[in-house]
Amino acid sequence: MRIALLGGTGDIGEGLALRFAHDTDHEILIGSRDPEKARDAVEGYEETLEARGVEASIKGFTNEMATDRADIVVLSVPPYYAGDTVDAVAEKLDADTVLVTPAVGMKGDEDGMHYHPPSAGSVTELVAGRTPDEVPVVGAFHNLAAGELSNLEHDLDLDTIVVGEGAAKDAVTALANEIDGLRALDGGPLANAAEVESITPLVINIARHNEELHDVGVKFQ
Repeated sequence: MRIALLGGTGDIGEGLALRFAHDTDHEILIGSRDPEKARDAVEGYEETLEARGVEASIKGFTNEMATDRADIVVLSVPPYYAGDTVDAVAEKLDADTVLVTPAVGMKGDEDGMHYHPPSAGSVTELVAGRTPDEVPVVGAFHNLAAGELSNLEHDLDLDTIVVGEGAAKDAVTALANEIDGLRALDGGPLANAAEVESITPLVINIARHNEELHDVGVKFQ
């Protein structure tokens, strides 16, 4: 299977790329508006993986080219770019492509980070509203710390909540469960995305105020 990470040169894109490449046999496609930036990122990811004795299939493309080649497309971009990124790649999406969004709307002040959803109710629902009707959208990977994902020396023991419908949600759930130490939990339909996304600023605030929990995540028991 081919997994495209649009904006895959950023923090969350790097973390997911490294974990997918390290723990699965899937082909990883790094997308960027600048293909040279994508290729440079791929070189860095390959060096990190080679240092751990892992040879993975990672390639760099423009976002549009990565989307055109992928089975699952992850919008690993900041929330304020999510809608525009969907618009830019919409012609490359089809009913056989699953679009995944981990983005969360937040704003910060001197007290910490606060949930700041768009008028659609959640970033996940905003993305779904901008995506062609035939393309399934799934929300996942919202509450994961990018630094913890990128640090392959650290063993994960975390949950990720997946929202969506049918076969698309099943595919993303299976993919998430392939990452060592990550457990995917069913959060219901997209209408529940706001509740899932709102956990992220809480996690960040806990990390900010508890030094020993710098890369804190979520585990349900």
